[in-house]
Amino acid sequence: MPNILDGKKLAQEMELILQQTIESGFEVAKRPPGLAVIRVGDDPASGVYVNYKEKACDRIGVRSYAKHLKEDISMEELIEIIKSLNQEKDVDGILLQLPLPSHLDETSLLSCIDPDKDADGLHPLNLGKLIKGEKGPRSCTPAGVMALLKRNEIKIEGKRAVVVGRSILVGKPMALMLEAANATVTVAHSKTKDLASLTRDAELLVVAAGRPHLIGKNHVADNSVVVDVGIHRLPSDQKTLQANKKAKLCGDVKIFEIEEKVAAFSPVPGGVGPMTVTMLLANTVDRWQKHCGLPLTISHLLP
Repeated sequence: MPNILDGKKLAQEMELILQQTIESGFEVAKRPPGLAVIRVGDDPASGVYVNYKEKACDRIGVRSYAKHLKEDISMEELIEIIKSLNQEKDVDGILLQLPLPSHLDETSLLSCIDPDKDADGLHPLNLGKLIKGEKGPRSCTPAGVMALLKRNEIKIEGKRAVVVGRSILVGKPMALMLEAANATVTVAHSKTKDLASLTRDAELLVVAAGRPHLIGKNHVADNSVVVDVGIHRLPSDQKTLQANKKAKLCGDVKIFEIEEKVAAFSPVPGGVGPMTVTMLLANTVDRWQKHCGLPLTISHLLP
């Protein structure tokens, strides 16, 4: 039987550590960690994600500063809000919820966030630190993947790794983190020819393509490790593609095709998703410890 990379269980374990860290540091800090999440417009998926993050903050004792802004907000107005949060002493982490409305420049806005309060590791300075192997906030989803692999004692060093997807949010930082862990990394994308021949060579396959059921049994090697980053809601006419007819969510991988072939895989839901939120909390608590002059006791949780 393959090893199931249970992100939900690991997230619960890490949340307990973070909660205890906050409780033990509160007397010195005199305040809880603060996380500001900026949501622009009414994208339904963003609303779900932000709500989940707020509940996670409540569970461990992080104060949430939610900013739900109108969809037609100007660049100038949004920049001023970010600058104000940069100066707010009770805010340790700032997250700009993506995607943004088309009239807003994502790159410029991410660059406006104080790099030291960058809870999602997407500021150009922090991405540069990742490239150079320096300490700094790391992008939450790839960091969650690394934590899952570590928790399950999956060796990365020397392995042939393939990352499917090259987004700045997941694919690119994922490849850099695996390379830093001494894997030999190949990045595939929408223009890659004969994707299956490439992925079949992978001992470790991370799929973040954003395409439901892209990867099937012909794409994976026997006894490989497959991490599925994607999550999609299945239209009713596609539910028959799954062995489990009741499932409403799926990933980029046809788990029902590959689960008997691989050594380990992450389920959808319950794999990478919970870890993304937990690593956001970990980044925030780590920044809180730094800002309040506390010992940095959770560095082992971060890649």
